[in-house]
Amino acid sequence: MSSITLIGTGNMARTIGTLAVAGGNTVEVMGRDQSKADDLAKALGSGAKAGKWGAVPAGDVVITALLYNGVVPVVVEYGDALAGKVIVDISNPFNATFDGLAHSEETSIAQEVAKVAPAGASVVKAFNTVFRNVLEQGRPDVFIAGDDAQAKARVSTFIESLGLRPLDSGGLTMARWLEGAGLLTMGLASNGVGNFNFSLGVSVLS
Repeated sequence: MSSITLIGTGNMARTIGTLAVAGGNTVEVMGRDQSKADDLAKALGSGAKAGKWGAVPAGDVVITALLYNGVVPVVVEYGDALAGKVIVDISNPFNATFDGLAHSEETSIAQEVAKVAPAGASVVKAFNTVFRNVLEQGRPDVFIAGDDAQAKARVSTFIESLGLRPLDSGGLTMARWLEGAGLLTMGLASNGVGNFNFSLGVSVLS
């Protein structure tokens, strides 16, 4: 099983944390508001602990469960505390009208994280194409992207412990297209599907 640290105390942190402890993983929670981190760790149970903001995370895999515009600044703030860690970016940089990405350049939040991450840290994009309610109730495919094969293997092992199927989409440049896929889910939810009770997945034909 994996040792993970969740940076963030919102709904996605709670959902991933709940699945993580159920899967037998060791979980640490960090938040700017220490009382919220303490409360979430207590709610997760199964030995989950609250760490101190800015300290070296206990987890080998660090999931930044934050809004997209907070991810890069937090990685910069943590600095060398993240050295040697696998940093998992789950964010979606949607614009205000949810019909485009907030950044116009050919990049992604994960790629921007990689630019500021300390030496020895690896960045993986994951979970951004799955709605929280689907994570809570279903068994969706989880697309991942990253340049470090070992880091992706560690994240894949963690995803499998949640009862989910990881699907490797390639190098970190693919994170931009995963963010586009996240945008696609919003369009489908508002139009063709009409609700958020679905996920994107892959069917392999024999």
